[in-house]
Amino acid sequence: MATVALLTATGLGLGALYFLVAAGLSLIFGLMDVLNFAHGALLSIGAYATWWAASGNLPGAGYGGAGFALAVGFGTAVGTVAAVLLELALIRPLYDRPREQILATVGVSLAVPALLSAVWGTDAHPFPGPEALGGTFPLLGARIPVNRLVLIAAAVLVLAALKLFFGRTRHGLVVRAGVEDRAMVTALGIDVRKAFTLVFAIGGAAAALAGALGGLYFGSVDPTQGTSLLIFAFVVVVTGGMGSVTGAAVAAVAVGLVQQFANYYTAAGLGDLSVVVLLAALLLVRPRGLTGRLA
Repeated sequence: MATVALLTATGLGLGALYFLVAAGLSLIFGLMDVLNFAHGALLSIGAYATWWAASGNLPGAGYGGAGFALAVGFGTAVGTVAAVLLELALIRPLYDRPREQILATVGVSLAVPALLSAVWGTDAHPFPGPEALGGTFPLLGARIPVNRLVLIAAAVLVLAALKLFFGRTRHGLVVRAGVEDRAMVTALGIDVRKAFTLVFAIGGAAAALAGALGGLYFGSVDPTQGTSLLIFAFVVVVTGGMGSVTGAAVAAVAVGLVQQFANYYTAAGLGDLSVVVLLAALLLVRPRGLTGRLA
């Protein structure tokens, strides 16, 4: 029972991390039809910005609880700004040219890790998390890392915030309307371009937050972290259904649990294969994924 409890907690924590990455990816593709391969680069930017701030380079940020929260906020803000700049400078001129979009975002996904490696080296850096989040607590005979709960709580809060924003706020409704009929919304005097930039900002913030908290899960940051997580984020997005935040949340939990249990009870590395098999089996039954809509 202790092993099951530990694997479940670890799988849920990993699933929460996947959801934070996949939520923004799902929104950007589902609402704007932009396949953003640079999304993992935004995660890496958030991770390194948080690491830099928490290492004592940002006044007020550090190893303590409040200081670490400031570092996470700083990392998330930097990732959000990077996402907005990406949309304004690179994506906006290419909205009607999808092939060029893919090539441009792939280029960014390669350039950012190379830049991070050039500045801080290719080796992983220990992540300076607070002592309180480095401990464990007992559950069903197992010692569960506290940082798993932090990741799960962050994912739940992000899911609730996204559901509230797109379902209950004026800006969220404008975004949804702009996706359905851009010409009509523009005729009403609403600048749809600003709404789309807002979607990119939200997606970038979620990815950067994943990078900021991913350091707690892995204990370190490295330039290729965003790229490796992006692969599983795409699996989550396709499994959950393009554009569905709720579907992404369910799929992220399933992927995280399957990966952890398969890695433990089978040969190491088969967890990744199990995730691919799960995706293939689901798509045979439901080609649109679990939901296939923004919900």
